[in-house]
Amino acid sequence: MLVSLAAALLAALCYGVGAVMQAIAVRASSRRPVLEAAGLAGRVDPGLVLRMLRQWPFLLSILIDLAGFGCQLVALRRLPVFEVQVIIASNLAVTALGAAWLMHIVLRWREWAAVGAVVVGIALLGSSAGGEGAASVGVGFRLALIAALVVITVAGVAAARLPSRMRTPALGAIAGLGYGVVAVCARILPGFSPHELVRAPAAYTLAAAGIVSFMLYASALESGSVTVATAAVILVETVPPAIVGVLLLGDSTRHGLAGLAIAGFVIALAGAVALARFGDAGGGSGHRAEARTAPSALGDGQDAAGRPQVPAQELPG
Repeated sequence: MLVSLAAALLAALCYGVGAVMQAIAVRASSRRPVLEAAGLAGRVDPGLVLRMLRQWPFLLSILIDLAGFGCQLVALRRLPVFEVQVIIASNLAVTALGAAWLMHIVLRWREWAAVGAVVVGIALLGSSAGGEGAASVGVGFRLALIAALVVITVAGVAAARLPSRMRTPALGAIAGLGYGVVAVCARILPGFSPHELVRAPAAYTLAAAGIVSFMLYASALESGSVTVATAAVILVETVPPAIVGVLLLGDSTRHGLAGLAIAGFVIALAGAVALARFGDAGGGSGHRAEARTAPSALGDGQDAAGRPQVPAQELPG
C-alpha cells in the first residue's frame, strides 16, 4: 500500500513538473506578440504545437507525463479511487510551486494557502484511506462504462453548440466525466501485460474515453477561461469516480476514520480547485516577476494533469 501511495504522489509530481516544462516550451514557441500586432491574438495558432515539438522541454515533458500515467495506473490497482483522484488533482500544487521557481511567478498568500491545504488534505487521506475494494465487476458494469462514454460524447457535441458563457463550464464538466471513466477503467483492468490488455474491454474503453475527454477539454479551452474549464474538470473527474469506487467497487476507509478521510478529500479538492488558474501551466493569478520583459504563456499552455491544451484566451486578473 505504501508503494501505491508513493506511485500516486509520483504521478502528481510527474504531471506537475511536465506541465511547467510544457509552459516553458510554450513561452519559447509563442508568437503572441506577432499575433497581437496583427489583431489575431484571440485566435488559435495552429503552428504552436509544431513549434513546440522542436523544443526539448516539451518532448521531455511528454515522457514525464507517460511515466506519471503509468504510476497512476499502479496506484489505482491498490488504493481507493477517491484517494488516487484527489492526489492526482494535487498536481496543480506542484505546477504552482514549479512555476514560482522556474518561471518567476510570485504566488499570493491565497495560492500558498491552497498549496498548504492540498498537503494537509493528502496527509489526512493517506492516514485514513483503506485499501482498494474487493468487489468484482461483471459484464453489466463494463457495458455501463461504454454506455456512459457514448452519453458523454453525445452530451459533449450538444454542449459545443451552447452559448460561450455556458459552453466552457459545460464542456469542462463533461470532459471531467470522461476522465473519470478513464480512472474507473484503469481500476478494473485485469493487469498490464499485453495479453491481458488486448483481451480487456476496459482497456479499449479507457483509450476511447481519454481521446474523447481530451477533445472536449481542448474545445472548452479554445474560447473560454482556463480557470473555469480546469475547475470544472477537477471537480467532476474526482467526485463521481470516488462515489463509484465507494458504492460499487468496495472502496473504504480505515475503521473509524471515515470522517477524517472525508475531511482530507474535501480540503485537498478545495485546494486544487483554488489553484485552477495554474491549469494552463504557469498562468496563475500570481504576479510575474519579469512581467514587462517575459512573454506571457497564458492561454497557450498545457493542462497541469498532462493533457495538451490548445491556445485559449488570456486569463482575467
